[in-house]
This record gives sequence, structure tokens and C-alpha cells, in this order.
Amino acid sequence: MDRSYPAVDDATIRDLDARLRGDALGPEADGYEEARTVWNAMIDRYPAVVVRPADTNDVVAAVTFARQYGLAVAVQGGGHNVAGHGVCDGGLLIDCSSMTEIRLDVETNTARVEPGVTVGEFDRATQVHGLGAPAGIISETGLAGLTLGGGWGWLSRSYGLTIDSLRSVEVVTADGEVRHASEDEHEDLFWGIRGGGGNFGVVTAFEFRLHEVGPMVLAGVLVYPFEVAGDLLRFHREFTASAPDELCCYASVRTAPSASFVPADVRGERVVTAYLCYAGALEDGERVIRPLREFQEPTVDLVRPRQYTEFQGLFDDVYPPGYRNYWKSQFVSEAGLSDGAIETLVDYANSVTSPYTSIVIEHLGGAISRLDSDASAYAHRDAGYSFNIFTRWTDADEDDEHVAWTREFFAAMAPHLSDGVSVNFLSREGNERVRAAFGDNYDRLVELKRQYDPENLFRVNQNIAPRA
Repeated sequence: MDRSYPAVDDATIRDLDARLRGDALGPEADGYEEARTVWNAMIDRYPAVVVRPADTNDVVAAVTFARQYGLAVAVQGGGHNVAGHGVCDGGLLIDCSSMTEIRLDVETNTARVEPGVTVGEFDRATQVHGLGAPAGIISETGLAGLTLGGGWGWLSRSYGLTIDSLRSVEVVTADGEVRHASEDEHEDLFWGIRGGGGNFGVVTAFEFRLHEVGPMVLAGVLVYPFEVAGDLLRFHREFTASAPDELCCYASVRTAPSASFVPADVRGERVVTAYLCYAGALEDGERVIRPLREFQEPTVDLVRPRQYTEFQGLFDDVYPPGYRNYWKSQFVSEAGLSDGAIETLVDYANSVTSPYTSIVIEHLGGAISRLDSDASAYAHRDAGYSFNIFTRWTDADEDDEHVAWTREFFAAMAPHLSDGVSVNFLSREGNERVRAAFGDNYDRLVELKRQYDPENLFRVNQNIAPRA
């Protein structure tokens, strides 16, 4: 591609840099390569300029600059988005990784968090006081992007989506204005930010309501031989249907990874797993999960009382950066996967094309489902589960093989799945899938986009076009 950007020459970038407390970087500058490199190795994009803001004023300057020069804006917190929306070609990248302040108020159980904070940093800060909020399952995920897409994690059945703990935001909109949005101020914008992705501006501060969490939880992984995959998935469906809100239990079919927590004699074996977190009293958790152990004795039982922060980082080695990723995802109703869906899943697991791929059934429901679908931009609160194909590999020459397998598998599963998909789990899949992510809230979001970003400055995302 053409990597010369005559509209943004070196002198122009130096002038922008002089107006910032942070940095403005051109393609030849130190730090540029690091900023443009994101978690998914399939993404190889070259922004015209990178701004690493030190504060909200720097973000205002960056947004104003992008509007002046007609540049699309990408915003990066953790860079963990599978579609690669944390970087762009030929536009302006706002890399918020330097904005990492967390302010806790233990009197009101609230936290003010800047957009460069990761899930792990958030957890470590809040757990000092035995507090937390639902926030993903990989500690290196950026909290900002996770939140803007709705966000869920091990605590979501107890406390809802990440956005359900969001009290207010500070956001720089496309006109360069700094707005505060909450239930009492710019309510329409606050509604759209909670699940609308990065379509409405650059959030420079999040205020979260915190909940009592741990610090010890009953959590870990139960590993079973692949031969019982169908039986376990059917049992998981029945077991989770009546589970208390304190329990979140995922099921997965994959090749056992070479992660530190996996016993050496299991690594490389195809397995089926249940991984879970019980966020209530430990003795109650032991009773609640007993049926999983009694269904069949696990090959490996790694479920035990452990620090919540430890469990939040347990899967970092399973999903590290630097791999090529292509995902397909769709919600499943409260009834769970049908027998036919489970048979199809097991068939395709037999032909999986990469040892790094995982097929995951995420357990939703509980507190997530207790708000109306139009309470925020996140529309699919009635989903009981999320079905995910997380296809991962290392060799670019194998791209076509792995993408084709993933698409074929997903097409075979489609008749068994519900409508809708999480914004955070979408790859680059086209406008119809984006509309499916926002469901019945899409038209309202289009009107909101017209109001706050009529020129679609913020379009490097799962985009809501301001014109129908």
C-alpha cells in the first residue's frame, strides 16, 4: 500500500506534537511500530499519525486535528479487539495506553478509570479493597473497549454487564467538545455509549460502581477426555439452566494448551472442559459445582479457592498476543444448544484445523437478563449463552484454510443459534452482522450517530452509519 501521507507531513506532525503534553508520532518515529501492533497478528495497518495523549486536552487536540485533515480516527486502549479496530490505515490513531490512572473512592464504592487501563490493572486496584465489577476473562484486555461493547465476565451473572456498573463517562465527541454523560446528563449519549462501541466519541474517563467481590473465589478448570464431549455439553446445558447467579460456568472443546496451569501429560490432547467461577460463599460453591465432578470424574481438576485476580489472569497464556485470529460468534437462547447443535459441534471439533483453536460456550443470563433490551444500546439481554469459534494459528500461509473451516462450521451451526452477536466478538463481517449486533436498537443508534457524529469521524469500529 502507499505509505506516504502528503496531507500529514513531518512538519504538520511536529506542530501537533508541540501542542500536546503527550506525543504525536509519524511513521518513522520511535514508538510508531509498537503503537500500530495489536493483539491479532492478522491486522497490519499503518496510520498516518499516532497520538499518545497524556490527558483529555490532548484527546481534544487529536480529534480536532483529525477533523481538520479529514482523517478517520481509530482509538486504542488495550488493542485486544479481534477485528483490529484499535488501528487504522492512513488515519489518526489515538493510543490511550499512557492514560492509566485509577482513582478509588472506598466510601462510595466507585472507581474513576482512564481509557488505557487493562482489565488486570483494574482488578488489582479494586481487589485491594475486596471490590470489583464484571470485566472480561483475559487480564490484558483493555477495559475501555470491553465496556463500550457491553462487556461481560465471570461476575456478570451476579452483577450484570460491565456497562451495568457504569455510572458516568467523560467523552470527547466529534466536534471536539468534552461532555459528561450519565443518567442525569446527556442521557441519550450515555444510553448509546453503553453497548454502542466506539461510535460516539473517545471516552477519557469511566466511573464505575463497585461491588463486593472475593478476594477469594471458588474457580478453575475441570478437564475431561474428548470422547465425552457430547455428553458433557448436554450435561452443561442442563446444569447451567438452574445454576444460581453466583455461578458462571463456560464449556470449551479444544486441544489442551501448553499453558502453565495445564499438567504436562494433558498438553496437546484434545479435551472438553468446564471452567467456572463461583463468586459467593466458598462452601456453597463446593455444593453447587458437585454435580460437575459427579457427572464423570475429571481427568484434571483445577477448581479450588483462589484469589479472584489470579483467576482473572489464568487464561492469559491461552490467548496471548501475536497469533492470527478469525472468530465467529452468535448468541444462543436460554434453552441452550440443541442436541443437533451439539452433534454438529463435536463433528467439527474432530476436524479442527489448528491446535490453538477453541470452541467456547459462554454462560450468560442471570443479572444480565433482568434489564429490558432497550435499557442501553446493548440489545441481546435475553441470550442464555454465547457460542464462539475462536480460530487461532501462526502461519499466514494457512489463512485461507482456517478461515474457510471457521465459516463452514459457523454456517452448519447457524440453524441452531439465535439472532444477534456481541459487538466485541465480531470480526470483519459486514453491515448485516453489525445490524444484528445492535438488534432492535439499531435505528435509535443511527439517530444518535446523526446527532453526535454526522460526518462519521469515528468509523473505525463496528460502524453505525449516520445515514440509513
